[in-house]
Amino acid sequence: MSVAEITFRPVRTRTGLVDRPGFGWLIAHLGLTLLGAAAIAAAVAVAVTAWTPSAWAALALVTLGAIWIAGGAATALLGLLQPAAPVARIEDGWRPSGRTALLVLLCGEEAGPLATHLGALRRGADALGLGDGAADIFVLSDTRDPARIAAEEEALAPLVAAGAITYRRRADNVGRKPGNIADWLATRSDGYAYMLVLDADSRMSAGRVRSLIHRMESQPRLGLLQAGMAMVPGRSLFGRHQRLASRLLSHNFGRGLAAWSGEAGNYWGHNAIMRVAAFRSAVSLPVLSGRAPFGGPPLSHDFIEAAWIRRAGWAVALDPDMRGSAEDGPQTLAEFHKRDRRWCQGNLQHVRLIAEPGLDPVSRLHLASGIASYLAAPVWFALVGLVATGSVRVEGALPLVVVAGVLLLPKLCALGHWLVRARTAARRALILRASLGELALSTLIAPLVMVRQTAAVLSVLSGRDCGWKSGRAPRLRVPAGVPEAAVGLALVAVAAATEPASSAAWLLPVALPLLGAPLLQRLLDRGA
Repeated sequence: MSVAEITFRPVRTRTGLVDRPGFGWLIAHLGLTLLGAAAIAAAVAVAVTAWTPSAWAALALVTLGAIWIAGGAATALLGLLQPAAPVARIEDGWRPSGRTALLVLLCGEEAGPLATHLGALRRGADALGLGDGAADIFVLSDTRDPARIAAEEEALAPLVAAGAITYRRRADNVGRKPGNIADWLATRSDGYAYMLVLDADSRMSAGRVRSLIHRMESQPRLGLLQAGMAMVPGRSLFGRHQRLASRLLSHNFGRGLAAWSGEAGNYWGHNAIMRVAAFRSAVSLPVLSGRAPFGGPPLSHDFIEAAWIRRAGWAVALDPDMRGSAEDGPQTLAEFHKRDRRWCQGNLQHVRLIAEPGLDPVSRLHLASGIASYLAAPVWFALVGLVATGSVRVEGALPLVVVAGVLLLPKLCALGHWLVRARTAARRALILRASLGELALSTLIAPLVMVRQTAAVLSVLSGRDCGWKSGRAPRLRVPAGVPEAAVGLALVAVAAATEPASSAAWLLPVALPLLGAPLLQRLLDRGA
């Protein structure tokens, strides 16, 4: 048993939900979610002109889909209402009493930019008193391609020679990323109190690393602390859009999520620090019985690790501050869809784990939210189909207005947050233009994502496994955006043959972006 395990143990309490931190915010979140969902369902019910079996089915689907979007709106609203968190002051000359290992996971990514970042991180950490073993950097590689291995070793060699990092590449990458971390835990973790996990495309400043370590030492019950994340500058229009959306919306969403999660927060797989003793309770992930996609090792392991750490009695928290913490994102829609397909499979696997004994109710809520985030797409797509075929007849714009209001609420909260902090008219005008641009592009992209996520869910339900990181190449390659355009054309054709007048208002916001998908995708991917 290591020193870290002896020194740091969770303080188990038998307090219930009512007297736990964040309980009031959790109740507020659930109440606002149900209120928003009820408003959407009521608006649709008022607009239905004939209560056929299809109409009743549509109302049920609306209610399910509304719960998801209302939950996001409630989180953003609570984030806007959160008081500013006090910034903990770190005394000059402070040095942690426990050692920290910075684990950087690498699997085929370009190593040059990573080497540059790690060199700067090492110098910054040394300057802040995190040298001489206080914070060591480990690069844990699972790269298999010989050419990439050679490039990786060449890029990292100067750092290794200077003693700035420890580099290890596994010969057998069993268990993928969780297995890589488990291997380090079994062979190199002795003497380390904390481990901070970064992906190859993660970025974190030395100052932020220091603040995370300081908070871990200040709160002995804290087992995992997830840092908020900004996004690095995008190289394409799509990449820049993601970064803008993150900068505008993540502040409120992160604060709201931290408020209602309390001590049962979540883990996003990187840019998070953990107590080594706490992570030992989650290192042996369950292997689901049966074949993939619902069996085998969980693809979205991070949610499960957070739930297991919480079940062991540790607090799991989110620090929503995005300063000094960032990640890269997909630069093309194709890259986004490939990653999203893997996340879809991983989140749907959680159906088999959500009823695990002993889990915190809020941990179950995180798992349920991940599942719902992907089931929402086929739910809304089914509703669009029912309206397009004339199976459900609605009159008036009230449902559209209410749905749009709930969808816009997070963006309005973000706009209010930033406008209040803008000190000049020029700054306010810039924020307004950025918000309108983000709204316009998000509106165009949403139907494309809905169609792709619906296809992903159907693919998982039909038993198709997407594999791990690279996914599987499609058997038939078609030009980008053509499948989405075909779906849009089919919706318009069906609507024209059935109920064109009553369907138009509902279908146009969905059908037009789908019809323009080939052009839109080329525009979004430009510069990648």
